[in-house]
Amino acid sequence: MPKTTVTRAEMHRLSQLSPFELKGEFIALAEKYQAGQPAQKGRSTKAMLNAGRGNPNWVATGPREAYFALGAFALTESRRVWTADNLGGMPELHGSAARFDAYAASHPELPGIALLRDCVELATTRFGFDRDAWVHELTDGIIGDNYPVPDRMLVHGEQIVRGYLQEELMDSRPPAGAELDLFATEGGTAAMCYIFDSLMKNGVLKKGDRIALMVPVFTPYIEIPELDTYEFDVVRVEASNFSETGVREWRYPEEEVAKLADPSVRLVCLVNPSNPPSLALSARVTAQIKSIVETSNPGLLIVTDDVYGTFVDGFRTIAAELPRNTVLVYSYSKHYGCTGHRLGVIGLNRDNVIDQQIAALPEAERDRLRKRYGTLTLEPDSIRFIDRLVADSRQVALNHTAGLSLPQQVQMMLFSLFALLPEGKEYKAKVQSVVRQRLDLLLEGSGMRIADDPQRAGYYIELDLLAEAERVGGKAFADYLLATYEPVEPLFRLAEQTGVVLLNGGGFDGPEWSVRVSLANLDDLDYLKIGHHLKEIFADYQEEWRVSVSG
Repeated sequence: MPKTTVTRAEMHRLSQLSPFELKGEFIALAEKYQAGQPAQKGRSTKAMLNAGRGNPNWVATGPREAYFALGAFALTESRRVWTADNLGGMPELHGSAARFDAYAASHPELPGIALLRDCVELATTRFGFDRDAWVHELTDGIIGDNYPVPDRMLVHGEQIVRGYLQEELMDSRPPAGAELDLFATEGGTAAMCYIFDSLMKNGVLKKGDRIALMVPVFTPYIEIPELDTYEFDVVRVEASNFSETGVREWRYPEEEVAKLADPSVRLVCLVNPSNPPSLALSARVTAQIKSIVETSNPGLLIVTDDVYGTFVDGFRTIAAELPRNTVLVYSYSKHYGCTGHRLGVIGLNRDNVIDQQIAALPEAERDRLRKRYGTLTLEPDSIRFIDRLVADSRQVALNHTAGLSLPQQVQMMLFSLFALLPEGKEYKAKVQSVVRQRLDLLLEGSGMRIADDPQRAGYYIELDLLAEAERVGGKAFADYLLATYEPVEPLFRLAEQTGVVLLNGGGFDGPEWSVRVSLANLDDLDYLKIGHHLKEIFADYQEEWRVSVSG
């Protein structure tokens, strides 16, 4: 293959962009490649293969069918109260459960009704719900005729999602005596923004404070701290271990984690399992962080983003080990294929160090906060951080209209209950097998090696191309690539010459020569093709190196 037409200077300039913005350049090149292919029956013979974004190409159909079946029942409840052409009334509480039972029994053919009935019964028995109150929350919620009350999260919904998180993210072993409060948000991205914003608004963090990032990490955790609002002093805890020459382990050495023992480090952010390496935090590192909190840095705040936790069997979040210090972020988007729903949640233990730190602020700071939240209660000192998050999300003044939309909360509940049923466990095993099969095909096509790790989620894979060059061609070959090309050159070459779009791992604070492949958004055999293209690119580089050496 010829070299890419993009100049080295232009590559260097474009590599300053976020990988999600740089991706646009790769897509443009890939589209030109696709357009240049001969057409057969009105379609290009070779399609662009965009493995740059993590939006999965699967959806959970069962809980969606249950949602639509609930909508059909809820409309009968509305029309029962008031019917006039297209005008209905607000669903009635009294007798709602008996009416649901009758509706489900008389509509056995309705798609999703059986699963909906199972979800209703599971929640009733597992959480001890009053059936009328529970069914009414569902029907009124899906109709969406009220503001969210409570604004932080619906009462039954919070208990259901808490149960889901305890089973899926805490391996059914929640910390003894802990009580997790939840705030339903517009996806994990909104959760991230709310957390950073409220920590600053409440004086827990200040501009220029020192924070740590466990890298590689999802790019917003890198880019947000650099904004002029924060300008944090960032310490990077790097996953720099190798299992053997040329094969990265993507694990954190003890000396890297030890950086968190410095009390000047106020906050550490991690994605667990990691993005892009897609590995769950090891028990060794969790134990080391726990020891640091217990001895050297008791005020350390931890923000853990556990969106990929369901892809690792037996996953246990660090929030279960350090509940007082940890803010938990979770999104339903990847597991259920529902990125467009924007379903996320923030979890914070009832007893936590953030509330403790707010209470210990200087009097002038506390007086400022009393004025900020004084319109919400006559005792603003008593407002917990989880509720300050809700108020801050609506600039305090609109707190009375805060909260995630009720239909979204209902879908969140049904996803959660589905996961607790046998059908949901089968679904979980299926999506886990999908990404693992795709990883196997990628490695088969490329011939590359990765460390064997039972804690691998496999939703993404990060491949260190420079390390791979050393493995297959020795240090001299790796040194040639380093001296001759920009780290993003392989990505430009792939896009322009094969129509493959990947993201640069350097944009995630990984090695500059690494690439991120999403294993979620293309068909299985596409990953075999991507692997073959990576292998061809490497063969081209090796040939160029041999020519340069020979003369």
